[in-house]
Amino acid sequence: MAVQPQINTKQKSKTAASRNYALQLATVFVGFLIFGFSENIKGPAIPRMQMDFGLSEMQIGTLLSLNSLGYLIACSFTTFLTRKIGAKAVTLLAFGSMAASGILMYFTHSYPALSGSYFIMYLGNGMLEIALAVLAARIFVGNTGTMMNLAHFFYGLSSTVAPIIASGLMTVSIGGYTLDWRGMYLIMLSLSIIPMIPAILCRFPGEEQHDAARIPLVKLVRDPGIWLIVLILSFGVIAEMAVGGWLVNFLEKAYHWETTSASGMLSAFFLCFTFARLFAGPLTDKIGFTLSLIIFAGFSGVCTLAAIFTGEPGAFLFAAAGIGIAPIYPTVMALIAKKYRSSSDAAIAFIVTMLGIGSVFGNYLIGAIIDWGKKLFADGSESELSLLRGLQAGYSFIGICALLCAVASFFLYGYLKKRNELL
Repeated sequence: MAVQPQINTKQKSKTAASRNYALQLATVFVGFLIFGFSENIKGPAIPRMQMDFGLSEMQIGTLLSLNSLGYLIACSFTTFLTRKIGAKAVTLLAFGSMAASGILMYFTHSYPALSGSYFIMYLGNGMLEIALAVLAARIFVGNTGTMMNLAHFFYGLSSTVAPIIASGLMTVSIGGYTLDWRGMYLIMLSLSIIPMIPAILCRFPGEEQHDAARIPLVKLVRDPGIWLIVLILSFGVIAEMAVGGWLVNFLEKAYHWETTSASGMLSAFFLCFTFARLFAGPLTDKIGFTLSLIIFAGFSGVCTLAAIFTGEPGAFLFAAAGIGIAPIYPTVMALIAKKYRSSSDAAIAFIVTMLGIGSVFGNYLIGAIIDWGKKLFADGSESELSLLRGLQAGYSFIGICALLCAVASFFLYGYLKKRNELL
């Protein structure tokens, strides 16, 4: 007679676990969806900010670098904060910071205030990056490559429509007031409140291993493999993120495209990016994470450089590059989850913090290379040709970063193969 209550208890426990897992998935998937919006609405907005405040390309590069610095700072303390107050509280704090930055940006009327608002937004993005990555690493224990790419598919999905939505919102008038980039940021970043709901309702998984089973940070730092992963992710993220900040600017100034057309090409890039993540996951699980990185990063680098060398007729290759660069980040996260299973949070925090440093210098270098190229080809005054050559030089750096990502992946492949740890 005591069997029935025991069965009911097990069923209730199973149902509760399934419901909690669904809420965890909602937090991860919707979180990445909002993350994609916050990162990629800046493409159409940056030329408008530049015009409003009279900023040079170097100042734009500096702005993006300061943002990356905020991201880096957030990554450096998020693991410590997670252990103190929990991943759930950190996730809610991240979403709240992003929403708050949208309010601050709405009231921005100077370059320093704009930089400060962006800095806060990237603090939130940095915390969210670590929190979502740690949560995903803990709950995706089977078909890791597929699930990681699926989670990041939602980032690509929102990134695809973000430039179009941003361009549309900036022209909307309410009561005779045009939203422009300030109102657009207010509306889009306020969406961060949505994923806070499943995050509040679910229980986040705790540590999978006892502290005694954790790999000490000192031992992690001495592992050559983790430094190769840092290089792969740094070059890959620079190549990925720089497109959102520079492609629209490049097409408008180099080829005189209208903002709508340039934003459409950015959306095409993210469309390729999105579907690559949707379909690449099973492939990475089948052929291996490291080999996948070599193939995809190499393809992206070749497409980007070919787009520049072939001129305006080859502009579609900018979009095609998204196919190669899309699987890099989730595949590396899957590799980390497998290789450093007992200490995934520490490994993720360390690697993401290191790549944050690369992102700071990456955006700054692109702006500096553009200015350098303009001066190099200037004939006493800034001509259209000098601007074109400067933009081509700066954007070529993005393609070179993708190729360097492939080279670093090749070295990681050899290192892991020698140790019989190939993933």
